[in-house]
Amino acid sequence: MSGHLAIVGLGPGDERYLTREAEEALQAADALFGYGPYLDRVPERPGQARHPSDNREEDARAKAALLHAADGGSAAIVSGGDPGVFAMAASVCEAIEAGPHAWRALDIAIVPGITAMLAVAARAGAPLGHDFCVLSLSDNLKPWALIEQRLDAAAGAGLVIALYNPVSRARPSQLGKAFAILARRLDGTTPVIFGRAIGRSDESLVVTTLADASGVAADMASLVIVGSRETRVIARPGSSPLVYTPRAVESVSA
Repeated sequence: MSGHLAIVGLGPGDERYLTREAEEALQAADALFGYGPYLDRVPERPGQARHPSDNREEDARAKAALLHAADGGSAAIVSGGDPGVFAMAASVCEAIEAGPHAWRALDIAIVPGITAMLAVAARAGAPLGHDFCVLSLSDNLKPWALIEQRLDAAAGAGLVIALYNPVSRARPSQLGKAFAILARRLDGTTPVIFGRAIGRSDESLVVTTLADASGVAADMASLVIVGSRETRVIARPGSSPLVYTPRAVESVSA
């Protein structure tokens, strides 16, 4: 089987964050598949077909791209950020596992990109300088009770926490609920970073505290980083503060 499928990370926004490998994979494809706004970030090329789809059509998108590759084509699925972080790489793997055995013989390449967590952290300083974890607040594919359990465990373990999918129209209150759960384990002065559309012209970054975090607006273009007990903020007159988590921990908190 000569078909090829690349799952390509576009990075957080601006084209300067697109890796050379990702650019080459996009150029080599004869058909692009992806969520419409992500496809809009890829320049159109003569002879290259484009197949946009809605945000919640991951399974159908993965199957369509696999069928194209199985017919001998060269397909690329685009993802914002990194395709392996709450994105299309897992959807493609799920489709391959459940699909025709022939799909397992396809040439599959997963092309990494800069995920929102890394882009926001770099803007803020070094909040991920020590141990951290990543959670999605979306309960579309897992129960909210499990999210609550994981938030409590992560805060109790002293991990910095990066939160993807913090708010949507269908879930307007879950970020506030998450902050309330974290407040059981963390002091109100714990640094919280809100990064929105980092890497794009309308990007914004807000550094606040856990006590005041519920008053900061967020949406699905936002990534929230909640510090640990060790995370610190360095004030800089005339400049944005530096938020960082020291590399060493001297004691174990109860």
